[in-house]
Amino acid sequence: MATPRRFRWGFAVLGVILVGLLGGLWVLTHQPPKRGAPPAVAVAVAKAQVQDLPVTISGLGQAQAWQSVLINTQVNGRLIYVANEGADVRAGDLLAQIDCAPYQATLVQAQGALHRDQAVLAGARVNLARFQTLAAEDSIAHQQLDDQAALVKQDEGTVQLDQGQVQAAQVNVRYCRIASPVNGRVGVRLIDPGNIVTTAITTGIVSVNQTAPIAVTFSVPQGDFAQLSQMSNGFATPLFTQAFSQETGAPLGVGELVVADNHVDPSTGTVQLKARFANDNRALWPGQFITVTVTLQTLHNVVVVPTAAVTQGPNGVYVYVVGRDNKVALHPVTVGPAEGGLTAIQRGVNAGDTVVTDGQMSLRPGSTVAARPAGAQGGPPAQNGATPRRGGG
Repeated sequence: MATPRRFRWGFAVLGVILVGLLGGLWVLTHQPPKRGAPPAVAVAVAKAQVQDLPVTISGLGQAQAWQSVLINTQVNGRLIYVANEGADVRAGDLLAQIDCAPYQATLVQAQGALHRDQAVLAGARVNLARFQTLAAEDSIAHQQLDDQAALVKQDEGTVQLDQGQVQAAQVNVRYCRIASPVNGRVGVRLIDPGNIVTTAITTGIVSVNQTAPIAVTFSVPQGDFAQLSQMSNGFATPLFTQAFSQETGAPLGVGELVVADNHVDPSTGTVQLKARFANDNRALWPGQFITVTVTLQTLHNVVVVPTAAVTQGPNGVYVYVVGRDNKVALHPVTVGPAEGGLTAIQRGVNAGDTVVTDGQMSLRPGSTVAARPAGAQGGPPAQNGATPRRGGG
């Protein structure tokens, strides 16, 4: 009976060993693989540079004629001539002509009455001189001398009245010829020749707009206005101003900020400004909406980075700088003005440093990056906004 019992214990021990071997083999074959280094994060980068950075204020503006004149008649009559539409005119050039025949006839009548009364006055003065001689010899009564002196005064008044009528007639004759008061361009005529025009019509015959130079008006918030006033010494010094197309962004001309309105609009909290542009190429046209940029100052030799590289975190503003080992370090920075997609860095980044401009949201200090130049293909484009992006660094 002892032999079978030994066999049973032997089989039990062998089974335990076999189970242990199978368990160890299972553990070895199902061990998780060892983790390797994390993959590099694809980012866009750019170099910090030293350059001049203009500080500007931009706004929506509208071009308007430097001088705009609506031509109305000052006399009644038949319109016989209007300048060609779209013609360029100089000050003094003929714009419209009113039939002058009735006013010329009135002038001739007034001149005739003047000549007649001047002759009557001359005769009265001769008689007065004669009466004065006779009165000195006590040959006539003083009453007769006084009456003659009064008659001379009366004739002088009549001549003066005639002179006024001649001058009024001459003015009406001149009003028949309407000349341009400014250099400019003739607009579309509002009344055709042949029509009767009167002084009661105020809608105009034709308009003239001075387009060279031309004005550009725009409004800025009162906070920006204070800065503009400070930089221009109370607008005594003109500020460099540029105009750009709203549709394409193409430059349309350069000018100077010369006029500031005399009050802040209480309904909008803005101040209206006016800039003067030479507009020799006529790129600006009255009524045209444009983008206006006023340069306040130019910062010289400052370190700049793309604005997309600047990130706002809970602990302040920072940028990620790529080291030689392709690992990034978080650099807190002090930023200056931003302009044209660039931001001035006052402290925290040196010229030549490589900064991350896109992909910061996937980074942590010490992350390894696969860098590509900003704007290159292979990932999302770098952001070029004017304000720092927000992140969690």
